Amino acid sequence: MLRVPVSGQRLDILEWLRDPTAHFPPQRYGDLVEDGVSPAALAAKLGVSRAVARTHLDLLTGVGLLRAKKIRRRTFYRRDEYRIAEVSHFFEKGW
Repeated sequence: MLRVPVSGQRLDILEWLRDPTAHFPPQRYGDLVEDGVSPAALAAKLGVSRAVARTHLDLLTGVGLLRAKKIRRRTFYRRDEYRIAEVSHFFEKGW
């Protein structure tokens, strides 16, 4: 998942979501920190279509590194710090 050519974009997403207020403008709906970032904002920052951004977000959510939250009809994404710490621990142990 993190070794394909687009893995740099996925790592960028994880890094940006560590401090979303530093990397994204305020959103109309949802708090950047508490609720997460919209796929549209991530797509704009990555310079890709919403569909491509959504693919990255779905993959990162599927492996548990991000959490999705629905507000109205929109989905917002934020890091799952507990899961990221678990995965980091596996890599540190030589998994």
